[in-house]
Amino acid sequence: MVETTNSQPNIYLKRRNPLPLLITGLCIGLIAGAPLGWFSHQFYYRYRSAQVLLCRQQNFGQTEPQLKAVCGSLY
Repeated sequence: MVETTNSQPNIYLKRRNPLPLLITGLCIGLIAGAPLGWFSHQFYYRYRSAQVLLCRQQNFGQTEPQLKAVCGSLY
């Protein structure tokens, strides 16, 4: 039996299927992105509610429609 040897090594990378790579990236993005989004939402919600409460205290004595026009709504 005769064996043929290739004198040059294969230097080209093998092309991979992109679908598993995209799915893996999506999973990693969901795992990392969900907590970051939740924390940023909590921070913004607390910051906004503090702004609205401070504005309402500064404009004490006005009616509710006037307060909503000046301070905005919490939601």
